[in-house]
Amino acid sequence: MTLTELLLAAQAVASAAMCGLIWFVQLVHYPLFARIEGDASRAFADDHQARTGRVVIPFMLVEGVTSAVIAWAPPPGVPRWLALAGLMLVIAIWLSTALVQMPLHARLAREGHAAATVAALVRSNWPRTLLWSLRAALAAWMLAVAA
Repeated sequence: MTLTELLLAAQAVASAAMCGLIWFVQLVHYPLFARIEGDASRAFADDHQARTGRVVIPFMLVEGVTSAVIAWAPPPGVPRWLALAGLMLVIAIWLSTALVQMPLHARLAREGHAAATVAALVRSNWPRTLLWSLRAALAAWMLAVAA
């Protein structure tokens, strides 16, 4: 396996993993936040942040590094503008995570159950879910055309 093939495969695996995770979070996990009330809700929010980070950070780092390398030097068959679009999707996802979802999680951990905060978390996560879906599709396409 060449370095290019390895990069494309790692990118596709990381993007697919994050796509699957974000759909699970969007449809199952985030809505369940609304069912946790009282003091338990703060502990639940804290545990969610700690445990989720251990799962998503490695995939997000692999996705970020591989998309940057591929954008810098697109493999044959992958137009530069599509490689750059893939990197831009990662940047948009990371910005949404840092500027929208993480502050909402912090608010839940600090204040506990708040229906409005949970609703904002679910609503604001739809764009991120769609971006990760596009990202995974693009990574799979790159793997297919460049392999």
